[in-house]
Amino acid sequence: MSGPFNDRRPRRSWLFTPATRPERFDRAARSGADVLIIDLEDAVPPADKAAARDTALAALAAPPAVPILRALRINAPVTPEGLEDLLALTRRPPNGGPDCVIVPKVDSAETIRWIDALLSGMGRSVPLVALIESARGVAAAEEIAHASPRLAALFFGAADLSADLGCASAWEPLLSARSRLVNAAALAGIEAVDSPFFDLTDAAGMQREAAAALALGFGAKAAIHPGQISAINATLTPTEAEIAHARLIVAESVKGVAVVDGRMIDAAMARKARRILSRATSAAQPQED
Repeated sequence: MSGPFNDRRPRRSWLFTPATRPERFDRAARSGADVLIIDLEDAVPPADKAAARDTALAALAAPPAVPILRALRINAPVTPEGLEDLLALTRRPPNGGPDCVIVPKVDSAETIRWIDALLSGMGRSVPLVALIESARGVAAAEEIAHASPRLAALFFGAADLSADLGCASAWEPLLSARSRLVNAAALAGIEAVDSPFFDLTDAAGMQREAAAALALGFGAKAAIHPGQISAINATLTPTEAEIAHARLIVAESVKGVAVVDGRMIDAAMARKARRILSRATSAAQPQED
């Protein structure tokens, strides 16, 4: 599933980098992440918002140090800073902007619709990603997912959601919310991106959560440190054994109901196998300028 993304480049790992730290942009771009997120929201103190916006837009106006998709997380669109972020995007030349805009605090489909209308009115075609991180947003996930043709993905925000719910920011308490987001994204045919794992000292825990996210249906996971990228990419890339097994299932499925490795296969299993092969093909694609 790719929605308005118009290529097959991988989008397994999304790395947050503060817009106030431009000296880190090059390192982040070279980390192996599939998507670099330049963050204007949580990582930027209120007094630094304007300067960070200028820094981010200047960086996005230049070609990246290495081929990589670049996303811009703006401030919440209901805040003055978020409105300034959006207006600044409309004032930039058509070329040299972000590959997508991450919209935080999305509680309703209307938020995406009016941002779509604003950007469309200014002739901007940049895809949007809805960051869902509240109880209201989770409840409206299906409507949000269908809000606009330019919506490329739903992004799960565990930290803010756990604060909203009063629960622990852990896998089990947030499992039902994650499931609802994955289901909404699947219905809309767009991507689902899982929240970062916030404990930088627990590499094994991060890898387990990435595997759990994949098993649940997420196709991507965010990161807050370059050291998390290799594990995310490895976990979300099909292994050679998985690829070979998927190919066998697809080949046997043309016969109708068949048996592979002692298990009956049908059209549903063949469909899942094709998704594995699609992920493998995407992961093998080089980034492009």
